[in-house]
Amino acid sequence: MPFYHKLGKIPPKRHTQFKKSNGDFYYEQLFGTIGFDGMATNSYHEQRPTQVKSIGKQYSVAPKIAKINNIQSYKLHGFKIPPKQDYLESRKVVLTNSDCNIILAAPQSSLTEYFYKNTDADELIFVHKGSGTLRTMFGNLDFEYGDYLIIPRGIIYQIQFDTEDNRLFIVESYSPIYTPKRYRNWFGQLLEHAPFCERDIRRPEELETYNENGDFTIKLKKQNEIIEMVYASHPFDIVGYDGYNYPYALSIHDFEPITGRIHQPPPVHQTFETSAFVVCSFVPRLYDYHPLSIPAPYNHSNIDSDEVLYYVDGDFMSRNDIQPGHISLHPAGIPHGPHPGAIERSIGQKETLELAVMVDTFKPLQVTEEALKISDDDYHKSWLES
Repeated sequence: MPFYHKLGKIPPKRHTQFKKSNGDFYYEQLFGTIGFDGMATNSYHEQRPTQVKSIGKQYSVAPKIAKINNIQSYKLHGFKIPPKQDYLESRKVVLTNSDCNIILAAPQSSLTEYFYKNTDADELIFVHKGSGTLRTMFGNLDFEYGDYLIIPRGIIYQIQFDTEDNRLFIVESYSPIYTPKRYRNWFGQLLEHAPFCERDIRRPEELETYNENGDFTIKLKKQNEIIEMVYASHPFDIVGYDGYNYPYALSIHDFEPITGRIHQPPPVHQTFETSAFVVCSFVPRLYDYHPLSIPAPYNHSNIDSDEVLYYVDGDFMSRNDIQPGHISLHPAGIPHGPHPGAIERSIGQKETLELAVMVDTFKPLQVTEEALKISDDDYHKSWLES
């Protein structure tokens, strides 16, 4: 995150002695990125965070690439991903490249039997259905429908769901996820023209601190392998921390749309960025107000990026036969645009109530075998005049 956060007890000076009331030391850990050059947090632990008792089962979760062309447009029926009791088993990679994985998940049970740590990637979790609490080593965040949860790599967490009916859209990013730099001044503060501000970003406000010994299973993801490790002390043993590297939440409902007299390009919807892709939020907004405006988007060619749209709610004006949970993939190299009839339907309309999340990747995405199980194979023909 581009701004400072402090929670719990910390000493007045970093890398100095910090003692408990009985004279024992708290153990400092620098939790940083990009070789001491990126965002970092200093945390203070009841016990050494290095106590590994055993390393056990290991298995691959690498996505299986479908043997198809990568120039075809696809529509995936996301709600056809079958629910699973286990959180990790529920996560199905549907699109992938060397920079990211795009995942659908429908976990029915809370993640409480073990802890999870993704050392490969930052995680962006969009909550389409469900509510609950994200419990992490750096504190807790309540979440509900429409929330983005940003979990930087290496953070140990669990998820407590309120019900069994949960649907998540997840992006794993192999480069850090930031707020767009054009929204920030040179001090890191979000600017007046940004579609959200620091007040909209929810940071952990409650630490769960345990000083317990035992057998604590952490399932750790590294190089597309899940490795089961047993720690000798509870991983939520932090008494305080400060810095810039921590989980946070932002609701899509707090994104304030940027509108104009004529149709605005996709960058006005940008919410997050990495060096390899951007994430945009399409939210309810007034349409263009030029007297001859066409609210439907113009046809455009994806020359430099693949476009993924995850449809959340409302009537997505530019598409025919789109339902919540659908995903469209429009690959680089071919033009795409509004479906037949969409331009005509849009003229004279004053507003849209749509909700959608878009991911534009700068490298081509590959379709997985899991994606083909939920694919509409004729979607690429849907622009033909009937």
